[in-house]
Amino acid sequence: MTKADLLFTHGPVHTGDPARTRATSLAVTGERITAVGHDEVRELVGPGTEVVDLTGRLLLPGFQDAHIHAVHGGQELADCDLTGTLGVEEYLRRVREYADAHPDRPWITGSGWSLESFEGGLPDRRLLDSVVPDRPVYLLNRDHHGAWVNSRALELAGLDRNSPDPADGRIERDADGTPTGVLQEGATGLVARLVPAQTAADRLAGLLRAQRLLHSLGITGWQDALLGAFNGQPDPSDAYLTAARDGSLTARVTGALWWERDRGAEQIPGLVAHREELTRGRFRAPAVKIMQDGIAENFTAAMTSPYFDGCGCATGNSGLSFVDPVALRSYVTELDAHDFQVHFHALGDRAVREALDAVEAARAANGWRGTRHHLAHLQVVHPDDLPRFARVGAIANIQPLWAAHEPQMDELTIPFLGPERAAWQYPFGALQRAGATLAAGSDWPVSSPDPIAGIHVAVNRMEPEATDGRVFLPEQRLDLASAIAAYTAGAAHVNGLDDAGTLRAGNLADLVVLDRDVFTAPAEEIARARVLRTYVGGTLVHAAD
Repeated sequence: MTKADLLFTHGPVHTGDPARTRATSLAVTGERITAVGHDEVRELVGPGTEVVDLTGRLLLPGFQDAHIHAVHGGQELADCDLTGTLGVEEYLRRVREYADAHPDRPWITGSGWSLESFEGGLPDRRLLDSVVPDRPVYLLNRDHHGAWVNSRALELAGLDRNSPDPADGRIERDADGTPTGVLQEGATGLVARLVPAQTAADRLAGLLRAQRLLHSLGITGWQDALLGAFNGQPDPSDAYLTAARDGSLTARVTGALWWERDRGAEQIPGLVAHREELTRGRFRAPAVKIMQDGIAENFTAAMTSPYFDGCGCATGNSGLSFVDPVALRSYVTELDAHDFQVHFHALGDRAVREALDAVEAARAANGWRGTRHHLAHLQVVHPDDLPRFARVGAIANIQPLWAAHEPQMDELTIPFLGPERAAWQYPFGALQRAGATLAAGSDWPVSSPDPIAGIHVAVNRMEPEATDGRVFLPEQRLDLASAIAAYTAGAAHVNGLDDAGTLRAGNLADLVVLDRDVFTAPAEEIARARVLRTYVGGTLVHAAD
């Protein structure tokens, strides 16, 4: 009998395997699990076996993230960080401090400011002028669908009251048409294209910085939701390819190639070629990302009926469909025929419906080919479309952290959706009851990449630090096992890793050890759990201090 290289004992072990959900011991030989059970597994201990005594700590399948921007997130860790506060004065202090600390940088770049910090979600260029008047400033907001810039950045971009809005975005303006300093969606590219490009070395450093962080959170694999150049951001693919070649990529990464929304089917042959180029080691790119709409807070998420204004009256704006919905069906059908998975950004209920229509058209034309198409974000889903996910085989790719009462939701979203649509938001429970497969992700750096925090919100529908007791649409809560499954088996399924996501003999030994058994603790304490160890293929990639 082959002895184990690694053995965990004195569980609990949560397997995620419906045939046996709990065990107390697990053995690993090489990069795979060789046994799951109880005391009998100890027979595999040999002179070279490393034994990890769990002593009540919880062993889980490694977490995976089904929608993340890891390279960009890692790069932003080195930029001006505006996360963790809502204070305007604090934003300005950090910008000034960062500019003073980097006097040689021609541009001040960063991200993380929150819409709810400003009236109407709209800061002003003059605030930035007051702290950095002499250099251009470009700061993405928390959701990365808008940017705050100063007057110098607008001047360099040639943007004034006569500048037209791009087709896929909006320049916010004063009453006389002068740009205020906020650029929405595709308009961000008008300035971003001038920001000095990151080098290949910068991108690789960003990836490795991100990988260390993600492993520390128990994440063993992910799907990068945007491989390609977009709005002035360079393509991060080279970083993954370099890391895969030199062995520094320890995570398992699936990539989604960017669909250029101002082009059509003529780009598909290039995507096919790119897919082949980007398959190496633990990195591959079998997916195509189609961004069908924007976000609700700036009224670019595509809705089936118009947004309301501040007085509760219907406007003439129902958001943007970035890809013509009829053309979308033909594009997805052709991509499906080439065995591409399609990864949709679909946030409003019209975008969700258009994406489901496209998947349904592909199934009708091509049959079921095993392509695991998935719709990410799903903020507003019309009740009529809930059963369609299971019917057409579309996976629900959820970002649980967003499903909670917080100022951006309460002040900048619910009033403009109205009560009926507001009740359709983030319908995790309804999707599960309708038979949809759930996968989970973070959209980091838009929000925290911490899966434990996401699981906490999926179960409680409250932010971990919430104190007011308000539960956001409690009927949409998930039970703990289902929430964990979305971050493990569900995400592994989306990422095409059928031998990961559950702990059973023969599967990859992608594992995480938590400091407590979250199944025996109160639900409101889930977020207190911490990752102690992370393994990829039986190799330790993170150990807490």
